[in-house]
Amino acid sequence: MIHLKTNEEIELLRENNILVSETLAEVGRHIQPGVTTKELDRIAEEFIRSHGAVPAFLGYQGYPASLCISVNEQVVHGIPSDKVVLKEGDIVSVDCGTFMKGFVGDSAYTFAVGAVAEEVRQLMEVTKEALCKGAAQAKVGNRVGDISAAVQQYAESFGYGVVRELEGHGIGRKMHEDPGVPNYGARGRGPLLKEGMVICIEPMITQGSKTVVFEEDGWTVRTRDRKAAAHYEWAVAIRKNGPDVLTDFSIIEQAIKH
Repeated sequence: MIHLKTNEEIELLRENNILVSETLAEVGRHIQPGVTTKELDRIAEEFIRSHGAVPAFLGYQGYPASLCISVNEQVVHGIPSDKVVLKEGDIVSVDCGTFMKGFVGDSAYTFAVGAVAEEVRQLMEVTKEALCKGAAQAKVGNRVGDISAAVQQYAESFGYGVVRELEGHGIGRKMHEDPGVPNYGARGRGPLLKEGMVICIEPMITQGSKTVVFEEDGWTVRTRDRKAAAHYEWAVAIRKNGPDVLTDFSIIEQAIKH
């Protein structure tokens, strides 16, 4: 069932999603060669709790951490570890969630560790632009498939893979609500977008094959060919006057500017 949100509920979702952006900015400030993903997770949990929220991921379906941190060929759901040490040239997708005032925030951003290869930088930029193109279709009267097709067509125009096994989702009082929001599909198909819907759009795009492998830890998803993957995610409210992006990447990008 799709739950339509009131203006007041959308503002509570915005508050959560801004906090997620601020948390990702704080994490981004600490991303550098030599840091462990476990340390980044500790920073995020402390930051979230100090702002009156709790980490939405911690304990969710048994997940053991506050962040999902996926390095290089890992697509999503990488578990933070003191054995994973970031190095120059890595890319790191950080997915973060908060729970505060009865609602959830959820967003992801892919960071470069120092200087990355030009072809990897392009993958990051194309994935972020695919998110923008998908979000532009998040308007009253369109269908979920319009978002999905916009993401897929843009990413595939660069020869990239679009992961099929994972998708975006509705968000509200729960992390995952209806409808599912795939990153591939046909225009004019899928649930109708109505005012008050709030969805997470999250392209997961690979440098090579779209085929993924689920690791034995039960969480981590990586590319089968071990080529790099990027992941960006916005929470977007469907409003009369167009998409209302509740996430604010500018907070992150200001924090990591050198």
